[in-house]
Amino acid sequence: MEIDWERLRAAATDVMRHAYVPYSKFPVGAAALVDDGRIVVGCNVENAGYGVTLCAECGVVSSLHATGGGRLVALSCVDATGEPLMPCGRCRQLLWENGGPECLVEAKGGLLRMAELLPHAFDVADLDAVTAADPVPVVPERLAAWRGRGTVFVHPDLSAGQQIWTAYWERSAGDTEGAETGVLEEGPTWEAPAEAVTWGLARTPRVVVVDASGTIFWAGEGDPPMEIPVRWSS
Repeated sequence: MEIDWERLRAAATDVMRHAYVPYSKFPVGAAALVDDGRIVVGCNVENAGYGVTLCAECGVVSSLHATGGGRLVALSCVDATGEPLMPCGRCRQLLWENGGPECLVEAKGGLLRMAELLPHAFDVADLDAVTAADPVPVVPERLAAWRGRGTVFVHPDLSAGQQIWTAYWERSAGDTEGAETGVLEEGPTWEAPAEAVTWGLARTPRVVVVDASGTIFWAGEGDPPMEIPVRWSS
């Protein structure tokens, strides 16, 4: 796709004049070309709570989605003099999400790809890789208030003549004044104890493993407590 950088910079300069910058007096405008040929623009909008100020690139991304979505192909961001200005770190992440590594950004020394502005970027591929490889155990909504409390006990069992592992999550009497102990949740069964321990750690940092001989091991977070001095090793 042919990119008319003069047109982009002119659009960025024009919208820059609409910036709301009563505190910094530093207006910024940005204009981007979308993969369907349209141009979307944005200017910075400041706030008395400085941390919630919106950069010009935030406006560009909002306009992108408000007008039909698509992918950003090229962006020109300018200061009060109409000269190219580099996006901040947060905005580089926004541009990566909506334009990807090949999106071009105008710089004073020439054009730069987003892959150059944000090397080793974090994006949805990183999320998908973790989710696909090792889904995080989900705590039932009704038990969310108990997360981080009580103890999970992991222990072996037999099913159809085969050793399996299971677990149960027990609340402690000290969790609530006057409360009795009791089982919050019983886990499913697993072929390996490591999976049961992972299930437990999603619920509480206090996880213990009881092996077939009745010996208790610490599999929780941090150093083993005095009453369970030996750490579990699967």
